Amino acid sequence: MSSLSDPKTVVSQRLDTFVTSQRTHTGTMGSEAAQFVTAAAAAFAGGKRLRARFCIAGWRAVTEFSGRPTQLADSVVSAAAALEIFHAAALVHDDIIDNSDTRRGGPAAHRALEAAHVSSGWVGNAPAFGRAGAILLGDLLVAWSDDLFEEGLVDEDPDVAAKARTEYARMRRDVTIGQFLDVAEESAFHSAPDAEHAERALRVASLKSARYSIQQPLLLGAALAGADSAQNDALSSFGHPVGMAFQLRDDVLGVFGDEAVTGKPSGDDLREGKRTVLIAYMREALDAGARRVVDELIGDPELTSDQISSLQQTIIDTGALERTEQLITQFAHEADRALSGARLSNTAVGELRDLARAATTRTA
Repeated sequence: MSSLSDPKTVVSQRLDTFVTSQRTHTGTMGSEAAQFVTAAAAAFAGGKRLRARFCIAGWRAVTEFSGRPTQLADSVVSAAAALEIFHAAALVHDDIIDNSDTRRGGPAAHRALEAAHVSSGWVGNAPAFGRAGAILLGDLLVAWSDDLFEEGLVDEDPDVAAKARTEYARMRRDVTIGQFLDVAEESAFHSAPDAEHAERALRVASLKSARYSIQQPLLLGAALAGADSAQNDALSSFGHPVGMAFQLRDDVLGVFGDEAVTGKPSGDDLREGKRTVLIAYMREALDAGARRVVDELIGDPELTSDQISSLQQTIIDTGALERTEQLITQFAHEADRALSGARLSNTAVGELRDLARAATTRTA
């Protein structure tokens, strides 16, 4: 059991302990293996620990309502930490898919491995090594997340452990499909009717982010606390709209975010060709000729700062930004209503509302 201190601190300590054990395990495998483990650990260093915090909040909401001791169970701390490692795996692979150079203000994993290849004086194609290494790095992180999750379930009640495994497995499947749909949409939008673009973008947002980032971490924590169906329903009805608002905020920041705050270049989503709700709303307001021009620009990795500024202004002028902000507000209100009268701890409900505001009004 862990004392109920700051969840970010507790989870970070659990991650440190896990990494130490992995360093011990690979200690005889050579310097390259040690370098690989160091790169893996760097992938989940820092960050907001959003998924971990929602997981623990879901556990607390159920546990405190039942009047049980509120010391954090090892199972929920391990699950929360495992979510952070899995998220790091997703980001590593996402940066390869998007050909992104940066992550959290530093080099993306594949770029860091590419640089390590060069600095080591190794022969061969450094960029190819970086990509191959990062694919394997993401795979290792997925394996680590499973290992850590299972470590936490060793002493858990078998029925509780089974329910938690079901939630964790669902999360992994849904987000993987969501990531594929996100990639597919960059090509499939061309043959899909314009009127369906916003709906398709919302489907991607649900699978890629809303369920994975908020709803499923909440339900995982609740499962480990032995939640009943009514408690699960309340947390699910809260978590999904918060997750949708979270992803829509991410979409806005991907176009208008300050690089000094987000750690990624402003307008990066435009260069990567992300077909978000923001883009769907903009296209709805343009005539056919203007849509063709926009479609030719979005997804061009060589977009200039002037072209980025022009697209940003078009998004504003068409009302797409305002519509997206209104949708974020709508989802936030929906989430808030879902907690009214729920059989959950009042203290935890207040914490959930604070987390929701932080997730939907953030600047990074």
